[in-house]
Amino acid sequence: MDILAIQADRTVYVDLDGTLIRSDLLWETLFLAARQRPDLMARVPFWTARGKAYLKARLAESVEFDAALLPYRTEVVEALRVERERGRRIVLATGANERLADAVAAHLGLFDAVMASSETVNLTAEAKLARIEAECGDKGFDYYGNSHEDVCLLDKAVEPIVVAPDRAVHRWHGRTGSARIDETPGQLKALAKTMRPHQWAKNVLVFVPTVLMQEYLDPGMLFACVLAFLSFSFAASSVYILNDLLDLDADRRHRTKRHRPFASGRVPIPHGLALGLGLFLSAFAIALLLPPGFGAILAAYMVATTAYSFFLKRMLLIDVLTLAGLYTVRIIAGGSAAGVEISFWLLAFSIFFFLSLALVKRFTELQDFGTGATRSSTGRGYVDADMETLAQAGIASGFASVLVLALYIDSFEVAQQYSEPYLVWPLCPLVLYLIVRIWILARRNEMHEDPVVFIMRDWRSQAMIAAGGLMFLLAAYV
Repeated sequence: MDILAIQADRTVYVDLDGTLIRSDLLWETLFLAARQRPDLMARVPFWTARGKAYLKARLAESVEFDAALLPYRTEVVEALRVERERGRRIVLATGANERLADAVAAHLGLFDAVMASSETVNLTAEAKLARIEAECGDKGFDYYGNSHEDVCLLDKAVEPIVVAPDRAVHRWHGRTGSARIDETPGQLKALAKTMRPHQWAKNVLVFVPTVLMQEYLDPGMLFACVLAFLSFSFAASSVYILNDLLDLDADRRHRTKRHRPFASGRVPIPHGLALGLGLFLSAFAIALLLPPGFGAILAAYMVATTAYSFFLKRMLLIDVLTLAGLYTVRIIAGGSAAGVEISFWLLAFSIFFFLSLALVKRFTELQDFGTGATRSSTGRGYVDADMETLAQAGIASGFASVLVLALYIDSFEVAQQYSEPYLVWPLCPLVLYLIVRIWILARRNEMHEDPVVFIMRDWRSQAMIAAGGLMFLLAAYV
């Protein structure tokens, strides 16, 4: 009997979590349940107390699961297709719950059978090995695995195939030199990307009150603003991570968001949780160095952003009003950190201006989903028929911000604060240019990122901001 015939007589067993997919279905279903059924989260500790198998079963039955959205390892899938073409029997052998495993097997159409965890049996490590050996007898088996729980199976396999190994399997592979499939890129860069450091530009808003009060040469105030900037940046990043974990299925349906580190599986969910917790604690540790009012504002910001991540972002109009409010909170926090009083005019301008940008964000998201977008497909409270309304409301809100700015420039407050207040008037056409240009680009489907980040990156927008800053300086010191 030749080698190919011997191989064909052996069954190939394939692990699911971390091997066939770049994720873990226990974590996936936990965050799916948190988004789809947040009312069940209080039961999770009690389910956990009854064992991992029971927890997996309850989560699996609680969520709407789409196996087609999972981040499959293409090299593993292709290797299994080759094995199937050679006539080999392939079994999906996984610790994931049987309901989920069956869905994956049905989607791929590569497996002859499925071994998976039930409500009472967690089919991992020795339990999985015993099941496989009972089925194979003396024929032996081949096994694809990746984690420390797979070491005992890899040891017993005739032909072990290591896939993106964890530390334990990496050490095992170093001793044995077995076949290896490793398509996981360096995680450090991807982990940093989960923090979205480019979004930290939004937190420059904490400097606005100090700058407008012309206190930017005061080192104490500037240092307080720097601390506030770092605190808000870390806090925002922790919420971005939470938001991405709650939005895994929606991101995977999106044209560009499916490449995000968690959605693509480049960063394991537990790593993201650890990073998010570290950022959260760091944010509040920094807040302790600032006035108590700042800490209270930061806490309110975290509550609001967490509520946004869980449910507010799916509520019609409430989502964009919340986003506008969160930008304004940054300004309020900057004033609190530096001990600067916030002008009513500044708050009014901020609400209208950032509401316009929030509406741009929703408008472009609907564009990306195209005709037929529904609340289910977008994960938001909008459908494609809402695009024109969003555009009209966004443009109107932007113009309202310019009106507020004009009234502020004509106020007694500006006359008192600036020696040449008429030099501030060019701010109105500059802001109009920013708003109208952003909406024109959005209507042309040329706005493919967060509009606030776009402003920070776009040289024309930067030129308008620089010109506005120059106008303020001239008005104050000429």
